[in-house]
Amino acid sequence: MNEVLGSFWWYLVTIGVLVTFHEFGHFWVARRCGVKVLKFSIGFGKSLWSRTGRDGTVYSIGAIPLGGYVSMLDERVEDVPAELRHMAHNNKNNFQKILIAAAGPGFNFLLAVLAFWLMFAIGKPDHEPVLGRAEGLAAEAGVIAGSRVVAVNGEAYTTWSEVFGAVAESSVYRRDALLRVRQPDGSEQNLVLSLSRLPVDLPDRELYEKIGLYRQLPAVLGTVVEGEPAARAGLKPGDKLLAVNGQAVTGFEDFSQLLRKAASLDPVLNLSLQRDGQILDIAVTAREVEVEPGVKVHRIGVGPANGFDTLLRHDPISALPAALRETWTGTTKTLAFLRDMLIGAISPKHLSGPITIGRVANAVAKEGLAWFLGFLAAVSIGIAILNLLPIPILDGGHILSYLIESLKGSPLSERTVIVGQYLGLGMLACLIGLAVFNDILR
Repeated sequence: MNEVLGSFWWYLVTIGVLVTFHEFGHFWVARRCGVKVLKFSIGFGKSLWSRTGRDGTVYSIGAIPLGGYVSMLDERVEDVPAELRHMAHNNKNNFQKILIAAAGPGFNFLLAVLAFWLMFAIGKPDHEPVLGRAEGLAAEAGVIAGSRVVAVNGEAYTTWSEVFGAVAESSVYRRDALLRVRQPDGSEQNLVLSLSRLPVDLPDRELYEKIGLYRQLPAVLGTVVEGEPAARAGLKPGDKLLAVNGQAVTGFEDFSQLLRKAASLDPVLNLSLQRDGQILDIAVTAREVEVEPGVKVHRIGVGPANGFDTLLRHDPISALPAALRETWTGTTKTLAFLRDMLIGAISPKHLSGPITIGRVANAVAKEGLAWFLGFLAAVSIGIAILNLLPIPILDGGHILSYLIESLKGSPLSERTVIVGQYLGLGMLACLIGLAVFNDILR
């Protein structure tokens, strides 16, 4: 499946699950409050599929995959027979209306907890937070290849994705990041990544190159090119490289540097490697290759393995509190992100839309189910918080209007409701437009 089709497919899967949970929350609580549900739709526009249930509710899938809705019996929208008026949404008390409105976001939070729980119970494969080559700000900070990151800004981490995420968050705010690293000799020290020096207008695609923090690739062969010196000498994928001419190898990049240095003196190399628990010594004659006019290097035709080397996992019982903590952390960080974007502390260019959701969903799906579940949980938290914003036409706007009605003791005027809906539509259109614009720029 190519990148475009894959992104579109996984976008549909992601939005389908998120919207179904969200709208089912409204549906389930409305039914418990005695409201008659007329239609349950995933997607908008022309119906691609529909059926009518025994309860009279029409279940539908719309052609436009940008959300969904639950249509309820309401006297403000249509004439309601006298015998059904007790089932109309407008005849329920404000407490019930608030419960119905809040149920959608509430089910999104529930989905986040469930997805994180499954992620931890299944086990999320990841990389060890061991640093490789250092460039840019990382080199200036004194990062040494082979060092292991144990904490970022005082928070302990055990995987590369956690470390990468913490550094990325600091870079968005242009705040210096404090790395606690364990050096190859076992000593620990604090290093400061001067992220505050990054230009505010620096494009995201150049951000990580400027930071220059990379993980160490293990000294394990992933590819051995047929016909090249390594293949002719008998090297195989999965071989773990131990030494070049007696010099110990710490990672694949270290191996490449040792190989080029040694081959520049003598192309015949003695490689020590481990295969199936046995230590082997194999002689390989490196081949000189011109990589650009006037620049030649020695190569043997191998590439690194890029597989995961650690697992973030909890037993089913301890996975629940871990999932709750992850959901709480995601919620507080998302709220802080929205607050800081509104006050101008961070750029609105970091807001993402459907194109980015599809691309990221496709990328994480390739890494496995646990990675996709973590992504699904994070987006579900975002959807929940977005819908709770006090914007008319969103769930938060409905909740706010019901609270105002409770305080004033009477419903809002029809004119106020209509004006609020137009304002809400305008605000939502601007938000979606900005997100899509950012997607296109990326």
